[in-house]
Amino acid sequence: QVQLVESGGGLVQAGGSLRLSCVASGITFRIYDMSWHRQSSGKQRELVATARSGGSTNYADSVKGRFTISRDNAEKTVYLQMNNLKPEDTAVYYCNAQRFDLTSWGQGTQVTVSS
Repeated sequence: QVQLVESGGGLVQAGGSLRLSCVASGITFRIYDMSWHRQSSGKQRELVATARSGGSTNYADSVKGRFTISRDNAEKTVYLQMNNLKPEDTAVYYCNAQRFDLTSWGQGTQVTVSS
């Protein structure tokens, strides 16, 4: 049974930083592409950043230069370091694991950025 557990969300002032973590179980972590998505109130869920099994990463334009995704295959954990946070980054952040047509989601962690 696949399980993804996110942590690290919270309330932070604009300009601050947070580090999200997502611990996976029930999968061969190293062969999965891992990503972070977010969904704010009234909007569709959007892709924030991806760390592929092969090591490459990519980011949404809105977070480039501020967010960094990384993964630790030994610990089965993917991280999202978020710096210079803005109020528009406020959302529920979800971890995703994907390999071909297999996809799993975490329960989400709330990030709130006050102005």
